[in-house]
Amino acid sequence: MEGSVLARIAAIVFVAIAITAALVEMGRDEAGQAARPAVPLMPEADPLRAEQRRCQELGEAGASDPDCLAVWAETRDRFLGRDRTGGE
Repeated sequence: MEGSVLARIAAIVFVAIAITAALVEMGRDEAGQAARPAVPLMPEADPLRAEQRRCQELGEAGASDPDCLAVWAETRDRFLGRDRTGGE
């Protein structure tokens, strides 16, 4: 290879590294930490979650507990995006 071809390849690699470094730096906040989303991933207090835990602790008895059956139905409807009040 000629020297000019190697110089061009080196210049392209240098520019690619510089662009990558600039993008990484733009993704950080002023303290140097990576920027985090402002929205929490889980709500702080979900009564359905507490009931799910209670039913989990019941074990096999939870399969015949009417409250647990209602909790699991609500969980299933939330997951599937169904509206329980709409009477699907």
